[in-house]
Amino acid sequence: MSSLKPGIVLLCLFVIAPLALAKEAEYMVADPEMEKTVNEISAELRCLVCQNQTIADSNAPLAVDLKNQVRDMVESGQSQSDIIDYMVERYGDFVRYRPPMKASTMLLWVGPFLLLLIGVVVLVVNLRKRTAVIKNDGDLSAEENERLQRLLAAESSPQVAKRGDLSSQKAGEEKS
Repeated sequence: MSSLKPGIVLLCLFVIAPLALAKEAEYMVADPEMEKTVNEISAELRCLVCQNQTIADSNAPLAVDLKNQVRDMVESGQSQSDIIDYMVERYGDFVRYRPPMKASTMLLWVGPFLLLLIGVVVLVVNLRKRTAVIKNDGDLSAEENERLQRLLAAESSPQVAKRGDLSSQKAGEEKS
């Protein structure tokens, strides 16, 4: 009998666990044409929780409530424009997934292009500054050129490399 207890517990877990994941069936309008209208309107409205999805795509509780509200409004005979106008009046233009072009939403439409333009201007200015710095630093003066030649000659000469002093080599040449 004691060997059956673990098996019964596992069986109960396998039977009960899927029930925890079960969801309520989605409410649908009886008329398929009305359901199509509900889906079209839902595709035009933004989920206020997710903000990057329509209420048709979102599973957030608020999106489900809004979709049910749209469904009820369609069943009551309201037109698509009436429903969208109601949602805009209640939640503002932000609820529209594709906000209209008007003064209050102009920043939404122009903002990305302004940011791109600012980025290009900053890039061009920085590249020109960098090019100017490279041109100015690229040319050596006569004194710097002479010093460079002495250092290169010193590195190639084994005796000078041992002493590590270029001036003592010159002094030795002058005495001879």
